[in-house]
Amino acid sequence: MQVWHDLAQAVEAFAVGVGDGGHTSAVVTIGNFDGVHRGHQAVLGRVVGLARADDRAAVALTFDPHPAQVHRPDAAPELLTGLTDKLALMAETGLDGVLVVPYTLELAALTPDEFVTRYLVEALRARTVVVGHDVRFGKDNSGNLASMVDLGGVHGFEVVAVDDIGLSRLRTPGGSARWSSSAARLLLAEGDVAGAAAILGRPHRLRGVVVHGDARGRLLGFPTANLGRISGMVPADGVYAGRLLRPSLDDAHPDRDLPAAVSVGTNPTFDGVDRRVEAYVLDRDDLDLYDEEVVVELVDRLRPTLRFDGVDALVAQMHDDVDRARGILG
Repeated sequence: MQVWHDLAQAVEAFAVGVGDGGHTSAVVTIGNFDGVHRGHQAVLGRVVGLARADDRAAVALTFDPHPAQVHRPDAAPELLTGLTDKLALMAETGLDGVLVVPYTLELAALTPDEFVTRYLVEALRARTVVVGHDVRFGKDNSGNLASMVDLGGVHGFEVVAVDDIGLSRLRTPGGSARWSSSAARLLLAEGDVAGAAAILGRPHRLRGVVVHGDARGRLLGFPTANLGRISGMVPADGVYAGRLLRPSLDDAHPDRDLPAAVSVGTNPTFDGVDRRVEAYVLDRDDLDLYDEEVVVELVDRLRPTLRFDGVDALVAQMHDDVDRARGILG
């Protein structure tokens, strides 16, 4: 999948042809795609299917940063995925290209016609545009489905409107049954990583660089990888069964995908104040992960964070946590 970070790159790509077929026009969709959840996957899959049928490139336009971080930074939601993971997940759907548009107030001031002309028509050469019925775009979100259809008539592209795809049967906080980024965030805020995974279509992921901590885990017999510079929404404090993935290693490497018990919290038994994410790779004390970028997947929550009366009680609980994690992870 090609990734373009400005209009010039996209224009140049379409001039020579995008994808294996060397396509010079596209089926395009627009969205933030935070988390690339099952609803997003279905929409992107629809784009890919239409593109293959029409012999065009399958392309998505997304924004970085998230618009809410520009318009209301103090109230912006915590993002489920950083840009690196979002693009990797989008690539898995079969897209030929993604245009990452830097979101600015200048971009937000474009009229619907200016936005469509500049990005969808001139840059991505859209012949079909796939959007939801609730699509909004352009200055003050004044563009909607009807105006997109009108602009399609002017610029020569078809508009395909998709309904909410694959409603979740989960009971989510707030009563939402829709596969949505906000529903996944609410579940993660409660520590329900299994519920969030049902929306995301996979375990929730955190990405970070392993940094030095207090080395307390090693002294207790459970050496942990402490994550710094984390991207991805950190869930509620607690202990989780999960996996530690090492993207720098080949897929076939035996240490690329490792079962882990993951702690999120402040270590209250030791009066900690800094909130941390620490992963103990089950039954391993020989790994040197410092300064390595890793991904932690969270499969299920074992328990909330607790304060223990002493080190012996904590260590006993950690042994129990590891045994339970081992059972969950098989």
